[in-house]
Amino acid sequence: MALEVTDSNFEELLNSGKPMVVDFWAEWCGPCRMVGPIIDELDKEYTGRVTIGKMDVDSNDEVVAKFGVRNIPTILFFKDGKVVDKLVGAAGKSAFVDKIDALLKLY
Repeated sequence: MALEVTDSNFEELLNSGKPMVVDFWAEWCGPCRMVGPIIDELDKEYTGRVTIGKMDVDSNDEVVAKFGVRNIPTILFFKDGKVVDKLVGAAGKSAFVDKIDALLKLY
């Protein structure tokens, strides 16, 4: 299960020293429900190498506003505290794997 990322724990997770992937989602969002299981799979596959989490946009206004998330699902890829890549909308697992592998090469 991917970590629950919130306004209160975001900075701590971001500064953990590992690359981070955050799925911005909402319970009512159909495409988000399609992406959710993929995010959970990736969390298991990249354990210890990448922090992978999910942030409910309805409950976390600060981080959502800070990064200008307007469409969901939006997945942001962070390295050294900065957004280095982004994926908006539902996508297949291979698209996520490609972006995470590229993130690890940057790391």
